[in-house]
Amino acid sequence: MRRLTRAELPIGTSALARFLIGKLLVSEYPEDGITGGRTSGRIVETEAYPPGDAAGHAFRGPTPRHQALYLERGHAYVYLAYGTSLMCNVSSEAAGVGAGVLLRALEPLEGIELMEARRGTTKRLDLARGPGRLAAALAIDRSLNGIDLCAPGRLWLAAGAGKPGPIGRSPRIGITREVDRPWRFYERGSPFVSGPARLRV
Repeated sequence: MRRLTRAELPIGTSALARFLIGKLLVSEYPEDGITGGRTSGRIVETEAYPPGDAAGHAFRGPTPRHQALYLERGHAYVYLAYGTSLMCNVSSEAAGVGAGVLLRALEPLEGIELMEARRGTTKRLDLARGPGRLAAALAIDRSLNGIDLCAPGRLWLAAGAGKPGPIGRSPRIGITREVDRPWRFYERGSPFVSGPARLRV
């Protein structure tokens, strides 16, 4: 499994969101019982939140909470949504420009039993379908906020084994601003993509 380099990541939020479809996200934790070990999955769904996007966390400028979005492309921004679910994003622009790509869904590949233990379910389709489930399945927590996803560490991006299937595009899910922007990307036909059926064709 080859780690992606920063030079391979396209500059530009929408371009990166599309590029990440078919790439791998890898989580490695010390083997300390049923929750430790390596898990990974193919990224099958992303959403772009580019500079100036009113739906993005960077819209009102940098704050301590959102600082990771202003790091050079390829760093993790992890935040708690709705007080219950953690979500993982990838910073997507040059250093100092706030923007990110939300990782919405994975096709589980490695460490399926670990994902099941972390998620409390054996339904493979539901292990990492949706951003909150994805973070839980890979044990992504706020200690990983700001981590370099192109460097050795507990969480990193890897090249895919081949080209993804046809890539679809749609408006983003679950937002109230900039609702018509076609900045959601997904692998057409993948059963691991989240959202309503009309947004998965």
